[in-house]
Amino acid sequence: MLTYILFIIGFVILIKGANLLVDGAASIANKLKISSIVIGLTIVAFGTSAPEFIVNIFASVQGNTEIAIGNILGSNIANILLILGISAIIYPLATQKNTVWKEIPLSLLAAIILGVLANDTLIDGGIYSGLTRIDGIVLLSFFIIFLYYTFGIAKVSGENNDLEIKQLSNLKSTIYIIGGLLGLIIGGKWIVDGAIKIAELFNVSQSLIGLTVVAIGTSLPELATSAVAAYKRQTDIAIGNIVGSNIFNIFWILGASALIRPLPFSRNSDLDIIMTILASLILFIIMFVGKKHTIERWQGILMVLLYIGYVAFLISSK
Repeated sequence: MLTYILFIIGFVILIKGANLLVDGAASIANKLKISSIVIGLTIVAFGTSAPEFIVNIFASVQGNTEIAIGNILGSNIANILLILGISAIIYPLATQKNTVWKEIPLSLLAAIILGVLANDTLIDGGIYSGLTRIDGIVLLSFFIIFLYYTFGIAKVSGENNDLEIKQLSNLKSTIYIIGGLLGLIIGGKWIVDGAIKIAELFNVSQSLIGLTVVAIGTSLPELATSAVAAYKRQTDIAIGNIVGSNIFNIFWILGASALIRPLPFSRNSDLDIIMTILASLILFIIMFVGKKHTIERWQGILMVLLYIGYVAFLISSK
């Protein structure tokens, strides 16, 4: 029973730890005269992806690769269908032309590249399918290209100049950073341990727990950010946050996870990769259906219903 309680508390500690780390690091960076653009694209962006990253690192180190892969695929699917769907229901989400033609296709490309790299047996008849350390380096290389592109766009458009940064003393910033890191480590460990126990208790695969419970839990920072952005009518932030997070998840987190320990890939996960690709494709198509470059409320409702149907299918089939 204690393990399950710690599993739930772990999500709270994990997310709080990420927030503390971001606040502390952003305050120090601001004092060092680092621009708000750079802070937004590095510290804040990495901070919102920290829950998935920490959970995956623990899962990889412990050899629980099903949780590592399931967490990322599940997070990306939930990000688009569930979180953007909920945000669009709150307020229709309009986005910029650049996001439609460059960033959404890049998130689609990331999912396709993952499917290619993880299907050695299907593509070239190999005896092993998975993300090797070489595959991890490939994913991280794409991530560096993405960062370079993002910095270029931000400098031209001046994004994130209105970023709110808490002004903290050096001592308080240090305490926030240390406390945040401890929160991430403790929360991540409790989540992975709890996920393993839950899978054993209900006699289901670790992949299912990773795709659903862990994925949704680690996506809570994105849900909070996008829902608040939609409520405040800052709709481009809502979509940009999700698309950027999905690219981060595959290129950065799975790349780093594979570098630590190669991730064996089950053919059963092909359906989840197809769903990840389909979710990105649906998002791209929605940009041209109805009001151009906008996710309308009725489309948000359909996205949430599609996600519920997907989870129901997972539960009934695994």
